Amino acid sequence: MDSLGEKLRNTRKEKDLSLDQIGRETNIAVRYLEALENENFSGFPGEPYIIGFLRNYGAYLELDVQELLSLYRAYKIQEQPVPVEELLKSPRSFFKPFLTVVIIIAVLGAGGGVFLFLNRPQTAEPAAPAIRQVSEHVMNSDSLERRFYKGDSVLASLGGNQYKLELSGLGEALTLNTPGGALILDLSQEAGIDLDNDGIPDIRVTASDFVKNNATTGALLRFEMNNAPIVPAAVLPAASAEADNTAGLANATVIFSSPNAYPFTLQLNFQGYCLFRWEILFERDRAGRNERYFQRDGELNIQAQNGVRLGVSNAQTAKLQVIGGGRTVPVELGGAGEVVAADVRWVRDDENRYRLVLARLE
Repeated sequence: MDSLGEKLRNTRKEKDLSLDQIGRETNIAVRYLEALENENFSGFPGEPYIIGFLRNYGAYLELDVQELLSLYRAYKIQEQPVPVEELLKSPRSFFKPFLTVVIIIAVLGAGGGVFLFLNRPQTAEPAAPAIRQVSEHVMNSDSLERRFYKGDSVLASLGGNQYKLELSGLGEALTLNTPGGALILDLSQEAGIDLDNDGIPDIRVTASDFVKNNATTGALLRFEMNNAPIVPAAVLPAASAEADNTAGLANATVIFSSPNAYPFTLQLNFQGYCLFRWEILFERDRAGRNERYFQRDGELNIQAQNGVRLGVSNAQTAKLQVIGGGRTVPVELGGAGEVVAADVRWVRDDENRYRLVLARLE
């Protein structure tokens, strides 16, 4: 049976994946991926990071995550040293004190036994378990990481107001009470919280470590304020199907070239918080602008016949692939913090061939 590191390494090689590629796509540093494959856990900041990275790496390789965690726990048990004195103990050493006790009892006799029985010390009542006081933490900086127990809370400030987030349950998942209602989080899961109910997540929370169905161990939670620049709606250029069909074509990027135009799909995966707009061009039954705010790991698929106009508030967070004609082509929208408006649409060149292009709008 493969060890934990062998299972990770062999599966990666079977899928012909490099550590660099996996690091880019999972946001896990290559040194930590190597450490997991080499079963070298000493370089991690703490066990919650080991468990979190192991879960993400295993899920990426499509392995059974629970099996990987079992292998890790078995490895940890094997690593626990047995005290030397335990190894040196003779299995027969307990007979001497046992024989001594028997002799003493025989000498005392019945009378001495009765005396001892009548004068035996009274058993003390077991002390009542201490009742743990709930804790209330305050975010005095952009991040806070603490172990929370049921009933514990954190106060976060936004716009001069304070908002309370409380850990209200620990079972198969943990429950966090927020201003917008109850939030359910699984182990290593991250979610955004809208404190002021304006539709934009203000804080991110990650359940770094907890034991399911065991509330006594609490949960390690990390809170981070979302300081990414939020672009007001007016900053993104309005999408309009009536726009000039030649706008931005001078510096357009050709995605596909074909004798005929055909339907295509835009597949987007968001790596962070981002305001995104899109509008299907030149299809009357699908006219109208769409707008959504996406967070990390958000996904969007857009199917179109002729073209799509899009606007993005933080271009680097939106990873775009264009699918059509049996091909998939990755397309770069822009850099970090860059506001981009662009068309992805079919145009016809001087040779009557069709090109699907990405055309930036000024």
